[in-house]
Amino acid sequence: MPSSYPLVSIAHGSAVRVTAVALLAMGLGGPVTAMAQAPGDAESSTTWALGLGVLSAQEPYAGIGRDNTALPLLQFENQYVHLFGPRIEFKLPSLDIGHSQQLNFGIVGQYDGSGYEEGDAPILNAMEKRRSGFWAGGVVEWSTSFIDVSAEWLADVSGNSNGQIASLGLERTWRFGNHVLFTPHVGASWQDEKTVDYYFGVRENEARLDRPAYVGEAGVNIEAGVRGVYMFDRHHSVLVGGGVTSLADEIKDSPLVDRSTVNSVYLGYMYRF
Repeated sequence: MPSSYPLVSIAHGSAVRVTAVALLAMGLGGPVTAMAQAPGDAESSTTWALGLGVLSAQEPYAGIGRDNTALPLLQFENQYVHLFGPRIEFKLPSLDIGHSQQLNFGIVGQYDGSGYEEGDAPILNAMEKRRSGFWAGGVVEWSTSFIDVSAEWLADVSGNSNGQIASLGLERTWRFGNHVLFTPHVGASWQDEKTVDYYFGVRENEARLDRPAYVGEAGVNIEAGVRGVYMFDRHHSVLVGGGVTSLADEIKDSPLVDRSTVNSVYLGYMYRF
């Protein structure tokens, strides 16, 4: 299942950071676990891992520079639960639909650090604080021998934006021997008008000459990237990757935003117990 985020204190400007590390964490999912497991323990094992990552991520808000951050990483997984930092997935029964095809289902919850506060950037001065939130929903993955397709729906259960997000992703993993995984991926993420307006809108009482009032509308971000994993053995792994996101017009048109794309790159190490 697509899952995963690191255990890390989330502050303003972490929306892109969280997305990027999610991609890093996906590299520790099913394929890596399968490669690291001893014969016969695939169904019954409980795994957990610790590590450290370094991430460089760009934010869409005007005047906010590139953020370079060291991130402690924690992962735990068994046949019922997959935890990676601020995201947890409760696994539901899977459905085999062919010799090499499977439908996987899950209920997910995650903390998202998309909020900001006055002082984070000049363009945000005299803006009311936008709070980060906790999101929950469901995910389904169609796994085949050729490609994996995932769909996810999340709602802001913290009540800050009261928004919804739906995403669709495609990826394929190539294995090279017993040590290397390489995964290109593409995806689209739809954010409803409440989400876009909350994080990128400008209220009438916040408007000024260089920051006119703006009401956000629903939009779709397009994402693409790659990630790679090198496993020295069943315990030690190095992860590397990056991605770029093309922002929806409804986000780019916000007076708070000064770019049309954002990007991130990362490098990490994990020790699997």
